[in-house]
Amino acid sequence: MVGDRLRGETSVTISQYVEALCQEIAIAPVFHQPLKTIFFGGGTPSLLSAEQLERILAAIDKRFGIGSGVEISMEVDPGTFDLAHIAGYRHAGVNRVSLGVQAFQEELLKIAGRSHSVADIFSSVELINQVEIPEFSIDLISGLPHQSLEQWQESLQKVVDIAPTHISIYDLTIEPGTPFGRYYHPGDTPLPTDETTVQMYQLGQQVLTNSGYQHYEISNYAQPGHQCQHNRVYWQNLPYYGFGMGAASYVQGKRFTRPRTTKTYYQWLEAGAVIDCEITPPEEVLLETLMLGLRLAEGIHLPTLATQFGQHIVGEIQQHLQPYFQQSWVEIYQDRLHLTDPQGFLFSNVVLADLFEKLA
Repeated sequence: MVGDRLRGETSVTISQYVEALCQEIAIAPVFHQPLKTIFFGGGTPSLLSAEQLERILAAIDKRFGIGSGVEISMEVDPGTFDLAHIAGYRHAGVNRVSLGVQAFQEELLKIAGRSHSVADIFSSVELINQVEIPEFSIDLISGLPHQSLEQWQESLQKVVDIAPTHISIYDLTIEPGTPFGRYYHPGDTPLPTDETTVQMYQLGQQVLTNSGYQHYEISNYAQPGHQCQHNRVYWQNLPYYGFGMGAASYVQGKRFTRPRTTKTYYQWLEAGAVIDCEITPPEEVLLETLMLGLRLAEGIHLPTLATQFGQHIVGEIQQHLQPYFQQSWVEIYQDRLHLTDPQGFLFSNVVLADLFEKLA
């Protein structure tokens, strides 16, 4: 579930959007049911009232069915909800929240364009713990402008002290057109050096694994038994539905992204919400499977890959990766091809770019 641009909208506008979202769900083709995971993300889902969330979940259940023990995740920003709000989400069925902390220093939060304060972070953590949401994730960002290694270590220690069941660490990506992309000026807001960002990644891996978290994906750590099941669907290149502005779907071998603005999304709905796209060619599916699967610490099961794409493809992949086997960036263990941690993860872009060029 994605709502790309609802921050700052009025309650009337949000209510209208929820109705449109439920309309899209009601007419969506059904290929897989019941659903096993549901994720509310993009924009600021915590602007939804509990009643609006219940309305959306009811529409999903009516159309697809919601399976027993389903993981229902929601992205929330510090300072955007109170106790009644988060308790309402819990009552509606949310059993996993992802808190967009990003940093524990006021100056870095301002640089990152975040509206919350450090005090908001701790208040939000207390509220989440009060309503006993069983799965709790915190997001951090490394490589922020002016961010020092000491500040990064402080953020890591604070998140370990909070002890969420899951932690995501993302290296800053500057994208044109985003609020931060428009704000960022290289000369005025210098980024940490490449050497420092590598040290940040290694420090994150060291601190979190020493604190009992499993590094199960390039950017994600979890206490045993607490991996994000929804994101595993993406990394295993399995089918999923998407609903709402900017949401992407992958069903029946087809990928489709919905319009990203309110106006174009409503127009698309009025025109019948037609999903017009081609089936992804097998060669693209292979590259996607490699790119996504190698993000996981467990890697890719080679016999399954051979069944899907042919044994000759597996042989080619192993041949092309020989230099990286020798550098201990890539390994095969119990029929699974995987990147090593942390070196293979650190240089995953190099490995994949070279592999894709050779497979092309």
